[in-house]
Amino acid sequence: MTDSERPVIAILGAGAVGLSLAGKLAGAARVYVLCRPAHADAIRERGLLMAGIWGDRTVEGIACIAGPEDLPPSVDYIFITAKGTGTAAICEQFAGVMREATVVSLQNGIGNEEVISRYAGSVIGGTVTTNFSVEGPAQVRVKSESGPMMLGVWSGGDAAAGLDRLIGIVRAAGIPVERSPDIRAGKWAKSLLNITVNPLCALFSVPVGATADDRLRGVIAHLVHETFAVMAAEGVRVPWATPEAYLAHLFGVQIPDFAAVYPSMYYDIKMGRKTEIDLLNGYVAALGERHGIPTPYNRCIADLIRFRESAGPAHPTDEALS
Repeated sequence: MTDSERPVIAILGAGAVGLSLAGKLAGAARVYVLCRPAHADAIRERGLLMAGIWGDRTVEGIACIAGPEDLPPSVDYIFITAKGTGTAAICEQFAGVMREATVVSLQNGIGNEEVISRYAGSVIGGTVTTNFSVEGPAQVRVKSESGPMMLGVWSGGDAAAGLDRLIGIVRAAGIPVERSPDIRAGKWAKSLLNITVNPLCALFSVPVGATADDRLRGVIAHLVHETFAVMAAEGVRVPWATPEAYLAHLFGVQIPDFAAVYPSMYYDIKMGRKTEIDLLNGYVAALGERHGIPTPYNRCIADLIRFRESAGPAHPTDEALS
């Protein structure tokens, strides 16, 4: 396959997740990234430095863009890996390109795909449970992988055909990936971990493992019970039939797996950035209100994070859990 025959992929809002994906996908596609100027300058100067379980190497040939005018005339897939707080702005900026491409959301939280669907003809939802971190300008490390990337059709008549081709591209790049039969449920299942531990880690400046403390288990249990009630009202079925089944998985598998990790919300608070709380606990609370379901714990957690955001930055560090 010549370079001109390779699929064209644009990755918008490329931080730890997007840059790591760019480094792997560059082996199977022509990759364009929208990222911070410091990353773009470093990529142009000496390439993207990758380390960790996805390989230690320097990746060259990634093209950095400032806007849609820097993309080629035809783009096959657009990955959005930006924080959910930036989804609408990215969609507005790239609306012209998105109408003709299949758009893939690999973002934390619930609700991003609904925004993207207003701009794109075909939308694929995705989840990734991999520990990515940025260690410097255009320098990323992939520390651990808890499971394959999951991709599934969200909306659009051409999304199914686009999904099959995309899975082939991602596999050819060496990224574990599977087709999700129900990506909406998959997004909720992924978000359960973020809903339960991310805000607590951010509020108390502790790693994920600390949330197994007996004094926090009751709070977490209430968050999970409220979220399951909202999911039932939405018709969402996750792999765990009851809140108790998920809590057993959370404390027995997920929290131990990520015990030493500080989630991305922790770093957002430390660096004075807006968090994705409105796509997590805030989203649960809003849906609860719509369905007439009390969600006092999720509402309280969301308000506490919003208040903490208003206090400004503290001491930033450099690792994030996606």
